Amino acid sequence: MKFTNTNSVFKSLLTLFLMVLLFSQLSCSNQNTESSGDDLSVADHFDPKGKAPSKHTLAIWENWKKTLPFEDKRDYEEAQKGFIAAPDFRQIKNAEGRVIWDIGRYDFLLKEQDYQTIHPSLQRIATLNMGYGLFKVTDGIYQVRGFDLSNMTLIEGKTGWILYDVLTTKETAAAALKFANEQLGERPVTAVIYSHTHADHFGGVRGVINEEDVIAGKVKVIAPAGFMDFAVSENVIAGNAMNRRLFYQYGVLLPVSPYGHVDQALSKNVSSGSLGLIAPTISISKPIEELVVDGVKMIFQNTPNTEAPVEMNTYIPEKKALWMAENVTATIHNIYTLRGALVRDALTWSKKISEALYMFGEEADVMFASHHWPRWGNERVQEVLRAQRDTYGHIHNTVLNLANQGVTVNEVHNVYEVPASLQKQWSARSYHGSVEHNSRAIINRYLGYWDANPLTLIPMPERESAPLFVEMMGGAGPIIEKGKELFEEGKYKPAAELLNKLVFAEPQNQEAKDLLADCYEQIGYQQESTSVRNSFLAGAYELRNGIPGGEMPKSVTPDIIRAMSTETWLDFLGVKLNSKKAEGITFKMNIITPDNNEKFLVELSNSTLSNLKGFTAKNADLTLTLNRSDLNMAMMGVKSFEDLLKEGKAKVEGNPQILAQLVGMLDEFDPRFEILPGTKKEKYQSQSADGGFDAPAYIED
Repeated sequence: MKFTNTNSVFKSLLTLFLMVLLFSQLSCSNQNTESSGDDLSVADHFDPKGKAPSKHTLAIWENWKKTLPFEDKRDYEEAQKGFIAAPDFRQIKNAEGRVIWDIGRYDFLLKEQDYQTIHPSLQRIATLNMGYGLFKVTDGIYQVRGFDLSNMTLIEGKTGWILYDVLTTKETAAAALKFANEQLGERPVTAVIYSHTHADHFGGVRGVINEEDVIAGKVKVIAPAGFMDFAVSENVIAGNAMNRRLFYQYGVLLPVSPYGHVDQALSKNVSSGSLGLIAPTISISKPIEELVVDGVKMIFQNTPNTEAPVEMNTYIPEKKALWMAENVTATIHNIYTLRGALVRDALTWSKKISEALYMFGEEADVMFASHHWPRWGNERVQEVLRAQRDTYGHIHNTVLNLANQGVTVNEVHNVYEVPASLQKQWSARSYHGSVEHNSRAIINRYLGYWDANPLTLIPMPERESAPLFVEMMGGAGPIIEKGKELFEEGKYKPAAELLNKLVFAEPQNQEAKDLLADCYEQIGYQQESTSVRNSFLAGAYELRNGIPGGEMPKSVTPDIIRAMSTETWLDFLGVKLNSKKAEGITFKMNIITPDNNEKFLVELSNSTLSNLKGFTAKNADLTLTLNRSDLNMAMMGVKSFEDLLKEGKAKVEGNPQILAQLVGMLDEFDPRFEILPGTKKEKYQSQSADGGFDAPAYIED
C-alpha cells in the first residue's frame, strides 16, 4: 500500500496558508530602480512598455499638491521624536545569507524629490515610513521601527523586557531586539504580548524567546481570547484565491520604483524570513481586564471585530501611555481588504475607538501603535482618536443613509464623500484602505453584493457578454480608436471600460491589452491608496507582459502546522474536492488521533466531503488511527503515510485504497490563475532584467 501522494494534500494546504500569511517584495536585480525626481524619465521605468505620467495625471497631481494640508508638518516631527540610533546596516539576512529585509531599496524616497508618478499624499506617508532604528516613546517604553511591516515595542519591566508585537519573522525580530539591547543595555525578555492575529505581529516570536522558557513559566505570552483559532484559520479556506489577489493588492510582483511599489501604507513591506508561533499562556477574555506584567500594570481593552477578529488595545496608567494596536495608526485601514476576507465592522470599530478615548484618552500623554509613530500630548492624542473614530463612523452612517435612499453597491463609491473637516486631517487619509472600496464594503456587509437589478442576480460571464458588445460597437478597430481618443483626453476610466470589453472578447489582442494597460497605469499613478495603486499597476504589468513567473514557497512552518486544527485541514479537503470526479462515489472514513483524544467522521456523498468532529461511524469503510504529532510529520512532508505504517505509528482498518481514491479526486490549485484574459502563458517564464522577476514570493495579510 502506498500513501505517499497524500502528503501533497497536507503540504499544499500549508504552503497555501503561508503564501497568504506572509508576503515580501521580490528581490530581483531590476527592483533597485532609483531615480532622482527631476531626472525621472520613462527610460527609468522597469517595464519596457511603461509610460510616464500624462499631462492629465500631472494636473491631478498638482491639484492634490495645492489642496492637501502639506503645511501641517507635525507627523514629520513626531516620526523623528525620540530617535536614539539607527543601525549601520539596511539589510537583514537569514542563516543562509538570503536577504529577507531591505529597507535600502526605498532610499530614493529620502532624496527630497517630488515624484509625479506617486500621489503626493502617498509619497508623504511613504517617506514618513522610512523611519529606521530605535526610538524612545516615553520613559521606559521604546520602539524599533523600519525592521519589518510592524514595530517592535519594548517596555521596561521589573526584571526584563516586555515585548509588544514581535514583527513577522524570526530574523527581523532577533535583529531588532539585539539592536535595542546594544543601545539600551541587555535585559532578558519576560513577556511577549500579541495585540492581534495578523502574522506581522506574532511571526517573529522565536527570534526573541524560546518555547522551553515559556513552558517553564519563565516567559509569559499574552494574547486576546480566541487568538490561536483566528491566527491559523482566517486565511485557509479561500487561501489560493487570496494569495493571487494579494499579487495585486500588495504589489507582490511590482519592482520597488517610483513607477512601481513605493510603500505598503503601514510600512514598506513584510520580511520574508522564518515565521513562527508560540501559543499564548494567558488569554485576555473580559472586555476590560487588568494584569500586572513583570511589575507593570496594564489595562487591556478587548476590541473584537475591528481591524482583526480578535484584537486588544492596552493602557499603561503609570506611563499615561495608550497602545492602540492596529486600531488607530496613521492611516484609515481596510474595512474590506482587497485580498478577500469577511467585511469588517466599521460601526464597532468606531465605537471601540470612542471607548478608548473616554476610558483612557482623556488622560493619556502619549498614544502609540504597532505601525507608524506615536502622538504626544493629550490634545494631540484626542485629536487623532476623534478623527479616526469619526472617519469610520461617518462612512458607516452616511453610506447606509445613501443605501436607504436607493444608492447601490455599484454606485456608492461615486457618491459618498468624506467630510471636508476630515479630508484636511492627515490621520484620516486612506493609505491602506480607500474611500472607494471601503464605502462599497459597508453596503456589502449589510445588503450583500446584489444591487437589486434583477438582471444582476444572474449576470452573464464577461467572457460571454463581451463579444456581443464588441460586435455591436463595430469590432476592435472602432473600440481601439475611441479608446485612444479617450486616453488622450485623460478619460482613463471610460477608456478602460470600453477596452476591457475588447480584451475579454479578444484575449490575444495585444494592442488592446497594451492600451488598457496604459489606462490602468495612469489610474494607478493617481491613487493615494497603496492597495488601489498596486492593483492597477500590477494589472498593467500583466496585460503587457503576462503573469510573471518565479519560484513559489517550498517550505512550511512547523509552528503553524502544530497550531492548525485537524478540522480546518478536513474542511479544506472539502474545498479541494473536484465535484465531477467525485460523482457517484460514496464512503465513510474515521480518523482517530489518540494523543489529543480527537476523532472525526469523514463522509463522501452527493459529491460533497463532510466532516464531523467527535463522531465515528460504526460501519466505516476505513479507519485511520495515528497520533496528531505523527500527522504533523506527514503534513510537513518529513514522512509519508507509508513510512508511518511501516514504523507502526499509523494503522488502517478497512479499505486502504479509499485514501488514494480521495487524493485522486482533489484539485491542485494554480497560485497564478488568470485574472485578466490573455495573460497566462503556457509555461511561466523566469524573466530577467528586461522587466520580469525570479524570486520566492511569501504572502501575508
